[in-house]
Amino acid sequence: MNQANYEIFAVKYATREARRGDHFVGGDPHDAPMPMDYFVWVVRNPERLFVVDTGFTREMAAKRKRTFLRSPAQGLALLGVQASEVKEVILTHLHYDHVGTFHDFPQARFHLQDDEMNYVTGRHMRHGRFNHGYEVEDVVGMVRLVFKDRVNFHDGSAELAPGISLHRIGGHTAGMQCVRVATARGWVVLASDASHYYEHMEAGRCFPTTFHLGEVLEGYDTLRRLADSPQHIIPGHDPLVMQRYPAPSKDLEGIVVRLDVMPKPA
Repeated sequence: MNQANYEIFAVKYATREARRGDHFVGGDPHDAPMPMDYFVWVVRNPERLFVVDTGFTREMAAKRKRTFLRSPAQGLALLGVQASEVKEVILTHLHYDHVGTFHDFPQARFHLQDDEMNYVTGRHMRHGRFNHGYEVEDVVGMVRLVFKDRVNFHDGSAELAPGISLHRIGGHTAGMQCVRVATARGWVVLASDASHYYEHMEAGRCFPTTFHLGEVLEGYDTLRRLADSPQHIIPGHDPLVMQRYPAPSKDLEGIVVRLDVMPKPA
């Protein structure tokens, strides 16, 4: 492996049933099922390891009526990654399903956009339209880590190491960021919630939980510029990810897929 190239894994830890109308601004004329999967991601090569997002707890799954499959830490352990030993965590944003088990990473530094922290501690959190995706204790917990010098802030694009960089997208939240990763198959972009589903980006549509619709749509163009092709963009919640990419081993089928290889033939 080229030392600048990384393996990437998506680890599924929860899911929920939903309908198409739940996932598009303006609803959808087709009243059909459209389930949502929840992932954390591992990016690693022989020299470095990054975890992208930390998911939510069993208690949060019960509160928000999600189907909890395993803790993110348990999922990571299936890849030989111990959450308690991880040094670098990238938080694409601070919604409950992306930061909710940060406390399981006691040695980690957390990479976050300035705009996201400003957003979650600022005036817009007065409004239910914007605050419903956050948990106050997650936000307060991250503020406490700032005071412990465990949060690295970024203002726009930043290279964390050769072959891995962060890029502010905005839109879904004020500080939404994606992760660009060098792999053996080229530049892969973990879109996270910059595009919840493949269909959002492909059809130019938006998820209802959105701070700035214009930034969402412009963000799709940014994702395309950063990735080597549309097949190199990985949406944040689409069950199709589990169908399109192979498991790293037979015993991990349905739990983990590998994203640094090409998708399965259609």
